[in-house]
Amino acid sequence: MILLLLPKLLKGGLAIPFLSNLERSALTHLFYKGIANAMRIVVQGKNFEVTQSLREYTEKKLRKVEKYFKNSPIKADVTMRIERGMHIVDITVEVNGLLLRGEEETNDMYASIDGVINKIERQIRKYKTRINRKLRQEGNLLYDLTPKPGINEEETEPSIVRTKRFEMKPMSLEEAIMQMDLLGHTFFVFTNDETEDVNVVYKRKHGNYGLIEPSR
Repeated sequence: MILLLLPKLLKGGLAIPFLSNLERSALTHLFYKGIANAMRIVVQGKNFEVTQSLREYTEKKLRKVEKYFKNSPIKADVTMRIERGMHIVDITVEVNGLLLRGEEETNDMYASIDGVINKIERQIRKYKTRINRKLRQEGNLLYDLTPKPGINEEETEPSIVRTKRFEMKPMSLEEAIMQMDLLGHTFFVFTNDETEDVNVVYKRKHGNYGLIEPSR
């Protein structure tokens, strides 16, 4: 009830006699802190109409991700689509500039939602040390992620074992794809001859390609 009255209280249009000035100040702080830390969720369909039921189910499942983070603003972008009869859900979660991403495809959209949420949770558990290191720079931390007895989900810290340098001559996207295929690689870094930016072309599932380019 108090939360419903707070907007009027904050504007000075309503007084709550049983609250002292100190209590009112603390309640106001908690109210705005809750707004700032609430997860912002954007659900959209790509050539697919997202029903209210799917939207609500997605938002409910994403709360499982939200619970891991302390005092961190979180944004989740969800895209649903159907390709070749498969129901695909792609979720990107942003926490203080840190990105977590997962994709799942099944023959049922609800099952795909469950699957991609599980993937993101496994990412959080697996990389919790490095995620905490990143969040600590912003004054935030993950909640304690103590694994179940007998289960060690956290990765051992990897190290760079090889450094490769090469000249990136300007080329078209088509040439870059050809070079990647000729080398048998799954990605290829090149200088785009049209924009003069460094781009990355990579292979996606089902034989398609993706392109990563800097934003302007």
